[in-house]
Amino acid sequence: MPRLSYHFEPKQGWSNDPNGLVYFKGKYHAFFQHNPYDTSWGKMHWGHAVSDDLLHWEELPIALYPDMPYEDKGGCFSGSAVIRDGRLYLFYTAVSNAMEQTQCVAYSDDGMTFTKYEGNPIIDRPPAEGSVDFRDPKVTKIGGTYYMVVGTGKDGVGKVVFYTSKDLFHWDYAGVLFEEHNDCRVIECPDFFELDGKYVLIYSIRLNPSPCVGAAIGSFDGKTFVPERIYRPEHGPHFYAPQSFTGPDGERIQIGWMHHFSERPAPQGYVGAFSIPRELHVRDGKLISFPVASARPYLTGSDPLVTVDDSGAVLHTAEGELRSNAKEISSLHVLRDTKTVEVFVNGGEETFTYWFDEN
Repeated sequence: MPRLSYHFEPKQGWSNDPNGLVYFKGKYHAFFQHNPYDTSWGKMHWGHAVSDDLLHWEELPIALYPDMPYEDKGGCFSGSAVIRDGRLYLFYTAVSNAMEQTQCVAYSDDGMTFTKYEGNPIIDRPPAEGSVDFRDPKVTKIGGTYYMVVGTGKDGVGKVVFYTSKDLFHWDYAGVLFEEHNDCRVIECPDFFELDGKYVLIYSIRLNPSPCVGAAIGSFDGKTFVPERIYRPEHGPHFYAPQSFTGPDGERIQIGWMHHFSERPAPQGYVGAFSIPRELHVRDGKLISFPVASARPYLTGSDPLVTVDDSGAVLHTAEGELRSNAKEISSLHVLRDTKTVEVFVNGGEETFTYWFDEN
């Protein structure tokens, strides 16, 4: 199949989670998990791409190589980006030969070349409530304090733990922010932010047969997160590890990883893509996810793969039918590319993401 027309795909090699999404020095920056040497998962690097409009991306040289002793096994796993005093900071998980997962930081003044902090790792072990699966730091500023959420799990319970800092280098453990008891060994890629008067936690879990994305919406007083609604906003099998950031006009923008999760032959020489960037809102206690303005000209109101019946919206795939939770459908928007379809039900109250089999 040809390349996607308006979704980012790497030039070559394997790609998965989007990392370090940020608007910096007049450009959208998107980093991503990357194995540049093969079309299967391997020792992780941070790939790097920039865009002016969130649709057309220029791939740049690799931002982070796994070149330190504390990264010598799995490499540089997922993380996030923060701007402080004009400097860009990347937070990531390093995986050592002892399979220790620790949290690290690198920084840059130009957004192109990065220096790893000489005091890494900044968090060198999981808390007692966590386990060796301790990864994917997301850092955000709330008031005058930086908060870091990290995914982990213990005894069959997925957890998000959190830390606080004033300077981005020295972190104090603050406790367990959230737990997922639904057949969840570990939570990955947590994303925590304030939006439309609520606090939102988005997280990813590896359920069978398909990994999925969860959302919790509620209140947060700086110490305790109280969810008022916990649910699955995405019904497709090919959307995972979404992260969000603040755009130049204060909008909240989300990008996820889009592809099959099982490794399969990739004769085209590259694997994985970004979802269409989506603007987020909270409305009536629900997370609304809808394509950013630059992508909306590509939306259609119908598609042969999508139907509506008395039970709601239905996406017809080779594996079977995917159905919305909503029974009453007030609007339906579909975004088709060469090998993907993204469906937005009722203005983005629910979404489907599906990647066609290339083989």
